Amino acid sequence: MSNYQTLLYYCYSHIENAEQFAVDHLEFCKSLNLVGRIIVADEGLNGTVSGRPEDCKSYMEAIHADERFAKTEFKIDEVEELSFIKMHCRYKPEIVHSGLRDPKEIDPNIQTGIHLEPKDFMEMKDRDDVVILDVRSNYEHNVGRFKNAVTLDIENFREFPEKIKELEQYKGKKVLTYCTGGIKCEKASALLLKEGFEDVYQLHGGIIKYGKEAGGKDFEGECYVFDNRVTVDVNSVNPSIISTCKNCGTISSKMINCANALCNEHFTQCDACGWEMNGCCSDACKAQPNNREYDGTGYYVKVPQPVNLDKISKRKHKNFPPKAEVEA
Repeated sequence: MSNYQTLLYYCYSHIENAEQFAVDHLEFCKSLNLVGRIIVADEGLNGTVSGRPEDCKSYMEAIHADERFAKTEFKIDEVEELSFIKMHCRYKPEIVHSGLRDPKEIDPNIQTGIHLEPKDFMEMKDRDDVVILDVRSNYEHNVGRFKNAVTLDIENFREFPEKIKELEQYKGKKVLTYCTGGIKCEKASALLLKEGFEDVYQLHGGIIKYGKEAGGKDFEGECYVFDNRVTVDVNSVNPSIISTCKNCGTISSKMINCANALCNEHFTQCDACGWEMNGCCSDACKAQPNNREYDGTGYYVKVPQPVNLDKISKRKHKNFPPKAEVEA
Protein backbone atom coordinates (compact mmCIF):
# COMPACT_ATOMS: atom_id res chain seq x y z
CA MET A 1 0.00 0.00 0.00
CA SER A 2 1.30 3.47 -0.89
CA ASN A 3 2.08 6.06 1.76
CA TYR A 4 -0.46 8.55 0.43
CA GLN A 5 -3.43 8.98 -1.87
CA THR A 6 -4.44 11.78 -4.24
CA LEU A 7 -8.15 12.37 -4.87
CA LEU A 8 -9.51 14.07 -7.99
CA TYR A 9 -13.19 15.04 -7.96
CA TYR A 10 -15.88 17.55 -8.82
CA CYS A 11 -19.56 18.02 -8.19
CA TYR A 12 -22.03 20.44 -9.76
CA SER A 13 -24.44 21.21 -6.92
CA HIS A 14 -25.67 24.59 -5.70
CA ILE A 15 -24.00 25.86 -2.53
CA GLU A 16 -25.68 28.56 -0.46
CA ASN A 17 -23.20 31.15 0.85
CA ALA A 18 -20.41 29.44 -1.04
CA GLU A 19 -17.83 32.04 -0.02
CA GLN A 20 -18.23 31.17 3.68
CA PHE A 21 -18.34 27.49 2.78
CA ALA A 22 -14.88 27.85 1.23
CA VAL A 23 -13.50 29.35 4.45
CA ASP A 24 -15.01 26.60 6.60
CA HIS A 25 -14.02 23.83 4.19
CA LEU A 26 -10.41 24.96 4.24
CA GLU A 27 -10.29 24.55 8.01
CA PHE A 28 -11.95 21.14 7.74
CA CYS A 29 -9.35 19.95 5.21
CA LYS A 30 -6.54 21.22 7.40
CA SER A 31 -8.00 19.33 10.36
CA LEU A 32 -7.57 16.14 8.31
CA ASN A 33 -3.95 17.06 7.44
CA LEU A 34 -4.82 17.23 3.73
CA VAL A 35 -2.99 19.29 1.15
CA GLY A 36 -4.38 20.28 -2.22
CA ARG A 37 -6.38 22.77 -4.21
CA ILE A 38 -10.17 23.15 -4.09
CA ILE A 39 -12.30 25.66 -5.96
CA VAL A 40 -15.68 26.48 -4.47
CA ALA A 41 -18.40 28.31 -6.38
CA ASP A 42 -22.14 28.75 -6.15
CA GLU A 43 -22.38 25.94 -8.70
CA GLY A 44 -20.32 23.35 -6.78
CA LEU A 45 -16.88 21.93 -5.97
CA ASN A 46 -13.77 21.17 -8.02
CA GLY A 47 -10.85 19.69 -6.14
CA THR A 48 -7.69 17.66 -5.93
CA VAL A 49 -6.48 16.77 -2.44
CA SER A 50 -3.72 14.54 -1.15
CA GLY A 51 -3.06 12.89 2.20
CA ARG A 52 -2.74 9.68 4.15
CA PRO A 53 -5.21 6.95 3.10
CA GLU A 54 -7.12 7.15 6.39
CA ASP A 55 -7.45 10.93 6.12
CA CYS A 56 -8.56 10.72 2.48
CA LYS A 57 -11.14 8.13 3.52
CA SER A 58 -12.49 10.47 6.21
CA TYR A 59 -12.71 13.28 3.67
CA MET A 60 -14.61 11.19 1.12
CA GLU A 61 -17.02 9.98 3.80
CA ALA A 62 -17.70 13.57 4.89
CA ILE A 63 -18.33 14.73 1.32
CA HIS A 64 -20.70 11.83 0.61
CA ALA A 65 -22.53 12.44 3.91
CA ASP A 66 -23.51 15.91 2.68
CA GLU A 67 -26.62 15.45 0.54
CA ARG A 68 -25.47 18.23 -1.80
CA PHE A 69 -22.40 16.22 -2.77
CA ALA A 70 -23.62 12.64 -2.31
CA LYS A 71 -23.17 11.90 -6.03
CA THR A 72 -19.51 12.95 -6.06
CA GLU A 73 -17.22 10.43 -7.75
CA PHE A 74 -13.61 10.31 -6.57
CA LYS A 75 -10.70 9.21 -8.76
CA ILE A 76 -8.12 7.77 -6.37
CA ASP A 77 -4.40 7.52 -7.13
CA GLU A 78 -1.93 5.75 -4.87
CA VAL A 79 1.17 7.97 -4.55
CA GLU A 80 4.47 7.75 -2.68
CA GLU A 81 4.66 11.47 -1.95
CA LEU A 82 2.08 14.17 -1.29
CA SER A 83 0.99 15.81 -4.55
CA PHE A 84 0.86 19.31 -3.06
CA ILE A 85 2.78 21.39 -0.56
CA LYS A 86 -0.08 23.34 1.02
CA MET A 87 -3.86 23.30 1.33
CA HIS A 88 -5.82 25.93 -0.60
CA CYS A 89 -9.60 26.28 -0.80
CA ARG A 90 -10.86 29.35 -2.63
CA TYR A 91 -14.11 30.85 -3.75
CA LYS A 92 -14.49 31.71 -7.43
CA PRO A 93 -17.43 32.61 -9.67
CA GLU A 94 -17.27 29.20 -11.42
CA ILE A 95 -15.56 25.90 -10.69
CA VAL A 96 -14.52 25.91 -14.36
CA HIS A 97 -14.25 29.30 -16.06
CA SER A 98 -16.61 29.00 -19.06
CA GLY A 99 -15.74 32.30 -20.73
CA LEU A 100 -19.43 33.22 -20.90
CA ARG A 101 -20.63 36.69 -19.98
CA ASP A 102 -23.43 35.03 -18.04
CA PRO A 103 -22.25 31.63 -16.72
CA LYS A 104 -25.85 30.77 -15.80
CA GLU A 105 -26.55 30.30 -19.52
CA ILE A 106 -25.52 26.69 -19.04
CA ASP A 107 -26.17 24.31 -16.16
CA PRO A 108 -24.74 20.76 -16.41
CA ASN A 109 -27.43 19.58 -13.99
CA ILE A 110 -30.06 20.52 -16.58
CA GLN A 111 -28.36 19.81 -19.91
CA THR A 112 -25.08 18.15 -20.77
CA GLY A 113 -23.72 15.46 -23.08
CA ILE A 114 -24.51 11.77 -22.68
CA HIS A 115 -22.02 10.22 -20.23
CA LEU A 116 -20.04 7.31 -21.66
CA GLU A 117 -18.31 4.85 -19.36
CA PRO A 118 -14.68 4.18 -20.37
CA LYS A 119 -15.40 0.83 -22.05
CA ASP A 120 -18.26 2.36 -24.06
CA PHE A 121 -16.04 5.28 -25.08
CA MET A 122 -13.35 2.84 -26.20
CA GLU A 123 -15.88 0.88 -28.26
CA MET A 124 -17.30 4.00 -29.97
CA LYS A 125 -14.22 6.15 -30.56
CA ASP A 126 -13.02 4.54 -33.81
CA ARG A 127 -16.36 4.52 -35.64
CA ASP A 128 -16.63 6.42 -38.93
CA ASP A 129 -19.53 8.54 -37.67
CA VAL A 130 -17.62 9.67 -34.58
CA VAL A 131 -15.19 12.52 -33.88
CA ILE A 132 -13.16 12.64 -30.65
CA LEU A 133 -12.84 16.18 -29.28
CA ASP A 134 -10.19 17.20 -26.76
CA VAL A 135 -11.54 20.22 -24.83
CA ARG A 136 -8.32 20.90 -22.90
CA SER A 137 -5.66 23.57 -23.32
CA ASN A 138 -2.62 23.43 -25.60
CA TYR A 139 -0.10 22.53 -22.91
CA GLU A 140 -2.34 19.62 -21.86
CA HIS A 141 -2.98 18.00 -25.24
CA ASN A 142 0.58 18.67 -26.42
CA VAL A 143 1.89 16.20 -23.84
CA GLY A 144 -0.85 13.61 -24.35
CA ARG A 145 -4.10 13.03 -26.24
CA PHE A 146 -6.25 10.31 -27.79
CA LYS A 147 -5.20 8.96 -31.15
CA ASN A 148 -6.92 10.92 -33.97
CA ALA A 149 -8.43 13.43 -31.54
CA VAL A 150 -9.40 16.90 -32.71
CA THR A 151 -7.59 19.50 -30.60
CA LEU A 152 -8.24 23.23 -30.23
CA ASP A 153 -5.69 26.03 -30.10
CA ILE A 154 -6.63 27.41 -26.68
CA GLU A 155 -4.56 28.54 -23.70
CA ASN A 156 -7.48 28.29 -21.26
CA PHE A 157 -10.90 26.63 -21.28
CA ARG A 158 -12.57 30.06 -21.19
CA GLU A 159 -11.58 30.35 -24.88
CA PHE A 160 -13.62 27.26 -25.78
CA PRO A 161 -16.91 29.07 -26.62
CA GLU A 162 -15.08 31.14 -29.28
CA LYS A 163 -13.75 27.98 -30.94
CA ILE A 164 -17.07 26.20 -31.38
CA LYS A 165 -17.57 27.79 -34.79
CA GLU A 166 -14.45 25.93 -35.97
CA LEU A 167 -16.26 22.65 -35.24
CA GLU A 168 -19.24 23.23 -37.56
CA GLN A 169 -17.97 20.54 -39.97
CA TYR A 170 -18.62 17.90 -37.28
CA LYS A 171 -22.29 18.69 -36.67
CA GLY A 172 -23.39 15.59 -38.55
CA LYS A 173 -21.24 13.28 -36.42
CA LYS A 174 -21.34 11.93 -32.91
CA VAL A 175 -19.02 14.18 -30.91
CA LEU A 176 -17.18 12.44 -28.06
CA THR A 177 -15.64 15.01 -25.72
CA TYR A 178 -12.98 14.26 -23.14
CA CYS A 179 -10.79 16.03 -20.58
CA THR A 180 -8.70 15.10 -17.54
CA GLY A 181 -11.37 14.20 -15.00
CA GLY A 182 -14.65 15.07 -16.72
CA ILE A 183 -15.42 18.50 -15.30
CA LYS A 184 -14.64 20.57 -18.43
CA CYS A 185 -16.71 18.22 -20.58
CA GLU A 186 -19.81 18.93 -18.50
CA LYS A 187 -19.74 22.53 -19.74
CA ALA A 188 -18.16 21.88 -23.14
CA SER A 189 -20.85 19.37 -24.11
CA ALA A 190 -23.58 21.69 -22.79
CA LEU A 191 -22.20 24.51 -24.94
CA LEU A 192 -22.08 22.27 -28.01
CA LEU A 193 -25.72 21.27 -27.50
CA LYS A 194 -26.65 24.93 -27.07
CA GLU A 195 -24.98 25.69 -30.42
CA GLY A 196 -26.98 23.06 -32.31
CA PHE A 197 -24.83 19.92 -32.09
CA GLU A 198 -27.23 17.02 -31.61
CA ASP A 199 -25.20 13.89 -30.78
CA VAL A 200 -22.85 14.96 -28.00
CA TYR A 201 -21.20 12.63 -25.51
CA GLN A 202 -18.57 12.90 -22.83
CA LEU A 203 -16.07 10.48 -21.32
CA HIS A 204 -17.36 9.91 -17.81
CA GLY A 205 -14.53 10.40 -15.32
CA GLY A 206 -12.21 11.66 -18.04
CA ILE A 207 -8.79 10.34 -19.02
CA ILE A 208 -7.96 9.36 -15.44
CA LYS A 209 -10.90 6.98 -15.14
CA TYR A 210 -10.31 5.70 -18.68
CA GLY A 211 -6.78 4.75 -17.67
CA LYS A 212 -7.99 2.88 -14.61
CA GLU A 213 -10.92 1.05 -16.22
CA ALA A 214 -9.90 0.64 -19.88
CA GLY A 215 -6.13 0.50 -19.58
CA GLY A 216 -5.77 3.85 -21.35
CA LYS A 217 -5.79 2.17 -24.78
CA ASP A 218 -4.91 4.58 -27.63
CA PHE A 219 -4.20 7.50 -25.33
CA GLU A 220 -0.89 8.72 -26.73
CA GLY A 221 1.60 10.34 -24.36
CA GLU A 222 0.92 11.21 -20.74
CA CYS A 223 -1.97 12.91 -18.99
CA TYR A 224 -1.39 16.38 -17.59
CA VAL A 225 -2.58 16.80 -14.00
CA PHE A 226 -2.81 19.94 -11.88
CA ASP A 227 -0.53 19.02 -9.01
CA ASN A 228 3.16 18.47 -8.31
CA ARG A 229 3.25 15.30 -10.43
CA VAL A 230 2.56 17.43 -13.55
CA THR A 231 1.95 14.35 -15.76
CA VAL A 232 0.93 10.75 -15.09
CA ASP A 233 0.95 7.54 -17.12
CA VAL A 234 -2.51 6.26 -18.03
CA ASN A 235 -1.86 3.86 -20.94
CA SER A 236 -0.82 0.34 -19.95
CA VAL A 237 -1.93 -1.22 -23.27
CA ASN A 238 -0.01 0.61 -26.04
CA PRO A 239 1.88 3.46 -24.34
CA SER A 240 3.92 6.07 -26.19
CA ILE A 241 5.46 9.52 -25.73
CA ILE A 242 4.42 12.17 -28.25
CA SER A 243 5.75 15.44 -26.80
CA THR A 244 9.13 16.86 -27.79
CA CYS A 245 11.63 19.21 -26.19
CA LYS A 246 10.97 22.82 -27.21
CA ASN A 247 14.71 23.46 -27.56
CA CYS A 248 16.17 20.39 -29.31
CA GLY A 249 13.21 18.32 -30.48
CA THR A 250 14.13 15.23 -28.45
CA ILE A 251 11.21 13.05 -27.36
CA SER A 252 10.41 13.99 -23.77
CA SER A 253 7.38 14.14 -21.49
CA LYS A 254 8.94 16.42 -18.87
CA MET A 255 7.09 19.71 -18.50
CA ILE A 256 8.47 22.73 -16.68
CA ASN A 257 7.86 26.44 -16.19
CA CYS A 258 10.41 28.85 -17.61
CA ALA A 259 12.83 30.02 -14.90
CA ASN A 260 12.21 33.58 -16.04
CA ALA A 261 9.22 34.43 -13.82
CA LEU A 262 8.13 37.22 -16.19
CA CYS A 263 7.79 34.61 -18.94
CA ASN A 264 6.78 31.52 -16.92
CA GLU A 265 5.90 29.61 -20.12
CA HIS A 266 4.77 26.05 -19.45
CA PHE A 267 6.56 23.82 -21.92
CA THR A 268 8.31 20.51 -22.60
CA GLN A 269 12.06 20.41 -22.06
CA CYS A 270 14.43 17.43 -21.82
CA ASP A 271 16.87 17.15 -18.91
CA ALA A 272 19.92 17.96 -21.05
CA CYS A 273 18.42 21.21 -22.34
CA GLY A 274 17.09 22.00 -18.88
CA TRP A 275 20.60 22.20 -17.47
CA GLU A 276 22.00 23.83 -20.61
CA MET A 277 19.31 26.53 -20.60
CA ASN A 278 19.11 26.86 -16.79
CA GLY A 279 15.43 25.96 -17.07
CA CYS A 280 14.64 28.72 -19.56
CA CYS A 281 12.62 28.43 -22.75
CA SER A 282 14.90 30.65 -24.85
CA ASP A 283 18.28 32.38 -24.90
CA ALA A 284 16.49 35.69 -24.30
CA CYS A 285 14.96 34.38 -21.08
CA LYS A 286 18.24 32.74 -20.06
CA ALA A 287 19.95 36.15 -20.30
CA GLN A 288 17.61 37.78 -17.78
CA PRO A 289 19.40 38.73 -14.55
CA ASN A 290 16.81 37.72 -11.94
CA ASN A 291 15.76 34.25 -13.04
CA ARG A 292 14.62 31.66 -10.52
CA GLU A 293 17.19 29.04 -9.58
CA TYR A 294 16.75 25.88 -11.68
CA ASP A 295 17.07 22.67 -9.64
CA GLY A 296 16.23 20.17 -12.36
CA THR A 297 12.49 20.10 -11.70
CA GLY A 298 11.34 23.37 -13.26
CA TYR A 299 8.71 23.58 -10.53
CA TYR A 300 8.53 26.78 -8.51
CA VAL A 301 6.43 27.34 -5.41
CA LYS A 302 4.26 30.42 -5.73
CA VAL A 303 5.12 33.23 -3.36
CA PRO A 304 1.96 34.78 -1.84
CA GLN A 305 1.44 38.34 -3.05
CA PRO A 306 0.30 41.25 -0.83
CA VAL A 307 -3.43 41.83 -0.72
CA ASN A 308 -4.48 44.59 -3.13
CA LEU A 309 -7.13 46.43 -1.10
CA ASP A 310 -7.95 48.85 -3.92
CA LYS A 311 -8.66 45.96 -6.29
CA ILE A 312 -10.91 44.26 -3.73
CA SER A 313 -12.79 47.52 -3.15
CA LYS A 314 -13.41 47.93 -6.89
CA ARG A 315 -14.73 44.36 -7.12
CA LYS A 316 -17.16 45.02 -4.30
CA HIS A 317 -18.49 48.10 -6.05
CA LYS A 318 -19.11 45.98 -9.13
CA ASN A 319 -21.09 43.50 -6.98
CA PHE A 320 -18.50 40.78 -7.46
CA PRO A 321 -17.76 38.70 -4.35
CA PRO A 322 -14.10 39.03 -3.24
CA LYS A 323 -11.79 36.24 -4.28
CA ALA A 324 -9.28 34.51 -2.02
CA GLU A 325 -5.85 36.09 -1.71
CA VAL A 326 -3.92 33.53 -3.73
CA GLU A 327 -5.07 32.21 -7.08
CA ALA A 328 -5.72 28.47 -7.32
